[in-house]
Amino acid sequence: MTAQTQRRWAWPTELRARGILGINRRNADFVLPYNPRSHYPRVDDKLLSKKFCEERGIPVPETYAIIERQGDIRGFPDCVRERPQFVIKPASGSGGRGIIVVAEHDGETFRTPGGAELELAEVRYHLSTVVSGLFSLGGQHDRVIIEQRIIRHAAFERIAVGGTPDIRVILYRGVPVMAMVRLPTAASRGRANLHQGAVAAAVNLRTGETFGGVCKDHVVSKHPDTGATIEGLRIPFWDQLLDAAQKLADALEMGYVGVDFVLDASIGPVVLEANARPGLAIQVANRCGLAHRLDFLDAQSPEALAPARRADLIATLSEMA
Repeated sequence: MTAQTQRRWAWPTELRARGILGINRRNADFVLPYNPRSHYPRVDDKLLSKKFCEERGIPVPETYAIIERQGDIRGFPDCVRERPQFVIKPASGSGGRGIIVVAEHDGETFRTPGGAELELAEVRYHLSTVVSGLFSLGGQHDRVIIEQRIIRHAAFERIAVGGTPDIRVILYRGVPVMAMVRLPTAASRGRANLHQGAVAAAVNLRTGETFGGVCKDHVVSKHPDTGATIEGLRIPFWDQLLDAAQKLADALEMGYVGVDFVLDASIGPVVLEANARPGLAIQVANRCGLAHRLDFLDAQSPEALAPARRADLIATLSEMA
């Protein structure tokens, strides 16, 4: 095959050989057997997830107020009067939908970190749509969480634009198997959302150092807005972050789970949410499939998966292609 006719795609057999995990196998072999349906509210309801974290000393953003009914929206200005910065978040939302970050306000005009302005009437309308279930899983009645805005750690200053990066760790049977950091861009409007144009960089499980990079399905080595190199950054508090991820996965009693963190400038790792069906784009960021790592853990004895012995497994997984 000449360079001119080189394929830009792969056959399914080639993907399987490289350990690429597809959504069907993810669901059939890992999500369904290891995530009891009765436990899904523990991750789908962000307030319940927070409770699991707080009971185990795992930092989460402070909750300022909860809006449960349409009538509660009248009291919103009083809830935030003394809070110059905060986040509006659906309790049962997914994919970042319905989240508004407020960087400053005067009670009438609310400004986001990207500079967009919303009038009080617009914010109230948004709160109403959240309570009505517009952003919730299944379109059911929802609640609004008004919570602390996380201040971005200085380590990300040159590789994140207009927002706060987040770090996803996927765990299987309590063991971290793959990680990435999602970096906001101008195109993503400050959101750490890959579908909206954020950059993803893989994170080495053992060292916490970034490598690789992808943005809009293209391999990148630099942030598209700042030009800063995204490889070689050592994520601060990495061991602390991995420890918190394992504690939460064990507490949730879910065998295949993704845990999302942000790094606060003063607190360190803070859990944003957990996900029983974490997406598969993390494989693109790592340029490596999940399947071989999951199969490796399935071949281990229960004793080898014990918390005290996971460090050796993490070291081995970090070297797997």
